Amino acid sequence: MKGNMEERAVRLAQYIIENRTTVRAAATKFGVSKSTVHKDLSERLPTFNRPLYLQAKAVLEENKAQRHIRGGIATRQKYKGR
Repeated sequence: MKGNMEERAVRLAQYIIENRTTVRAAATKFGVSKSTVHKDLSERLPTFNRPLYLQAKAVLEENKAQRHIRGGIATRQKYKGR
């Protein structure tokens, strides 16, 4: 999803909010890097759509708080042979 960066930032934020997904999942869905997702959401989006940025930031903060749990689950599955 190349092209208009503002439009991409809005679509990324909407996707993350609607699906309560991670940065990694959004990057895969849109075919961009995680760095691009972070830059779009943290630097570009607040300049032109602050309310949407705040909603997306809340989801990202929730994901950040839960990441140690997801990491533990992934490690457990790895050693269980899944």
